[in-house]
Amino acid sequence: MTTEEIYSRMRADYAARSGMEPADSSDVAVRLYAAAAQIEALSVQADWVNRQCFPQTAEGTCLDCHAAMRGLTRKSASCAQGTLRFFVEEAQDTDVTVDAGTVCMNSGLVRFETTEAVTLTAGSLYADVPARAAQAGSAGNTGANTVTVLTAAPVGVARCTNPTAFTGGTDEEDDEALRARILATYRRLPNGANAAYYETETLSIDGVAAVQVLPKERGVGTVDVIIAAPAGLPSASLVSRVQDYFDQRREIAVDVAVAAPTGVSVPVTAAVTVADGYRAADVLSAVRDIIESWFTGELLGRDVLRAELISLIFAVDGVSNVSLTKPSADVAIDRDELAVKGTVTVTEAS
Repeated sequence: MTTEEIYSRMRADYAARSGMEPADSSDVAVRLYAAAAQIEALSVQADWVNRQCFPQTAEGTCLDCHAAMRGLTRKSASCAQGTLRFFVEEAQDTDVTVDAGTVCMNSGLVRFETTEAVTLTAGSLYADVPARAAQAGSAGNTGANTVTVLTAAPVGVARCTNPTAFTGGTDEEDDEALRARILATYRRLPNGANAAYYETETLSIDGVAAVQVLPKERGVGTVDVIIAAPAGLPSASLVSRVQDYFDQRREIAVDVAVAAPTGVSVPVTAAVTVADGYRAADVLSAVRDIIESWFTGELLGRDVLRAELISLIFAVDGVSNVSLTKPSADVAIDRDELAVKGTVTVTEAS
């Protein structure tokens, strides 16, 4: 009830009990209204407390507490990874060095920094170096050839770009994603011996986007844990970290092996009809970017469906029709396989 509704009921009850209707400007009326306002505030607080008592409706730090009771923690944000390419205007007689930590930006002012030093050897025109987004989060995911601004050009370097897309940047796990993991532990109770236990434990590790658990693939007493990273295939360090995690927690006499999935390259070729009023180059670039960004670790063990790709392309603003020639049929993916981006070709339909 609102303050006014509570106040009206209190005035009516006061009048019934005392036989006197309090005047609006009386001390009694003022006290009743103040009490009504506090009662409404308590009611709102009680509703909030009631919502935080259950994982279905809890939010923020209260949801984190529910996760902790199920042995889960909220996943932290991760930085997008990629490659920066530095150019010189013409071949030099001496080496040109680009230090680790050199910063470049895209048009959205998102900063990317090199993670190691690189040398453009004498006679070469460019050199590639691993890099990552300076800030964790999905904002660091950007298409190829979009990081072109040098914030402070190293001596001798004329320009930069990224020959491939920066991928793998993820935001901190939001409430809905964490809630889904919490509720899953109630539907599939992990008991330290079933697949649900390995799935729940693996997904709680930062850097793991998806997992497939294959019991008894190598015989009785074996469990294979196949993992994928947000960007796709996991790094050797991530596989090693998950392996170490289970080496300390596995059941007695159980051989747990953590491995990366087998990558299945899926080339995509699409001819797009651009709607009137749109610039073809912009639409084709947007289609290419959305196809490339679709190939993430979330596809672990999932078939690649033509219908899903066509729907993805149609969602791009400015696309009025599309002809998808590759893949020519749905691509079946086993549980220990991951569809990875092959050659992506996007052209304007004639």
